[in-house]
Amino acid sequence: MLQRIQSVWLLIASLLSFATLKFSFYGGNKLVNGVNTFINYTAKENLFILILTVAVAVATLVSIFLYKDRKQQLKIISVIFIVDIVTIVLIYFNTKKFESGTFALSSIIYFAIPVFLILAMLAIWKDEKLVKSADRLR
Repeated sequence: MLQRIQSVWLLIASLLSFATLKFSFYGGNKLVNGVNTFINYTAKENLFILILTVAVAVATLVSIFLYKDRKQQLKIISVIFIVDIVTIVLIYFNTKKFESGTFALSSIIYFAIPVFLILAMLAIWKDEKLVKSADRLR
């Protein structure tokens, strides 16, 4: 299972997704009850984004164990990729509610997750292609 490179990519993507619960995407000033407050915006700040982030992390972790069915694993990771992109877009649009602020350096984590998911999809697709070519030789 962990001998396959896509399992490593998926494990990294899952760990990074869990890390987004701690590290901020954006830091800035926001009006809260009429008071200008500095907020580090993480995935925990919005319930819907929190649910999507945890779903991405758990689904990515579960998809590691689907190594016997590569087609299903590829489909699930494709859905995870789309959900993660939607999560990033929602987080970005929620930063528009701030009066002023900047993107945190840790926002790179949010953009690294889809990269590792793409790397995993490419490795799974490559494995599937290799198995199909071996089946033709039999």
